[in-house]
Amino acid sequence: MDHLYEKTLKTTEIFKGRVIDLQVDEVELPNGKTSTRELVKHPGAVAILPITKEGKLVLVRQYRKALNKTIVEIPAGKLEAGENPFDSAKRELEEETGYKTEKLELLLSFYTSPGFADELIYMYWTNQLEKGKTNMDDDEFLDILEVTLEEAEQMIKDQIIHDAKTAYAVQFLKMRKLENL
Repeated sequence: MDHLYEKTLKTTEIFKGRVIDLQVDEVELPNGKTSTRELVKHPGAVAILPITKEGKLVLVRQYRKALNKTIVEIPAGKLEAGENPFDSAKRELEEETGYKTEKLELLLSFYTSPGFADELIYMYWTNQLEKGKTNMDDDEFLDILEVTLEEAEQMIKDQIIHDAKTAYAVQFLKMRKLENL
C-alpha cells in the first residue's frame, strides 16, 4: 500500500445535486492522526477541440455563474450516467456547436482540481467537421465563435479565454502547428 494513503474512516453526505455531490470524509493520515477532507464528487466530463477546414477553432462564449462573467471555451459537457466519453464528446460537440464528426482523437484525460474534486475530463480533438444544427439544453445559452490560433492566443492574454482546458487546447494547437512547419 502507498505510504501516503489516507484511510477513510467516515463519509458524511452533505448534498446530492444534478451536477455534483458534496461529502466530508474523516480520514486517518499516514502518521495515524485524523483529519477531514471536503470533497466534490463529479461524474466526469468531455471537452472537444474542433478545428474547421479553414483551420479555425470552434469555441463557445457563455456566462459562467460561478465566475459571474462570460468567458470563451472549447465545447464541453458532463458525462451522462453510463455514457462512453467518445459518445459524449460527439453529442456535446453537436449540441453546442451544430458540428458533427465521426473522427475524434483522444488527446489526454486530466483531473481538474484533485485537491478537492474527482472530476476527470477527457479531451478530444478533430479537424473533420460537418455543419449541422445546434441542439442546446433548455438552460444553455451561448454564442458560437470561429477564431484563428492567433486570435485565441490573444483571448488568453486578455482573459477572455480563462479556463485551463481551453488554454491547454490552444497550446496543443500551437505546438502541433509548430511541429508541422
